[in-house]
Amino acid sequence: MDSERTGVPKALVALAVAVGVATGSYGIASAASGSDSSPSGSGTSPRAMTAPDPQHPWGGQRSDETLLTGDTASKVEAAAKAKVPNGTIIRVETDADGNAAYEAHMTTADGTPVTVYVNKQFEVVSVESR
Repeated sequence: MDSERTGVPKALVALAVAVGVATGSYGIASAASGSDSSPSGSGTSPRAMTAPDPQHPWGGQRSDETLLTGDTASKVEAAAKAKVPNGTIIRVETDADGNAAYEAHMTTADGTPVTVYVNKQFEVVSVESR
């Protein structure tokens, strides 16, 4: 089929195909990376995260929580380890749910996942088992 019989120039057809391929590729890449173009940039809600699995029972880090670094991270880790002796810290971050200022995701010595909530004074306020 050529452009004389259909009335559609070949360049227009080529452009339409290129746009379709680019759009499809972007959609596949976005789905694979978990990103999207929503205004919050975090999926369907601010609580968007990767799904839990046996290695990461809490799922991935939420977009509305921030990993802790430096002195704050060290103090939260120390408080959590004091509350859960022989536990292993997985990550420490801010807490967006309002339980405390910070949270430490850990596993106990027997492998049980727990979240230790720590206030701004670096005191443990609660421990939640999964």
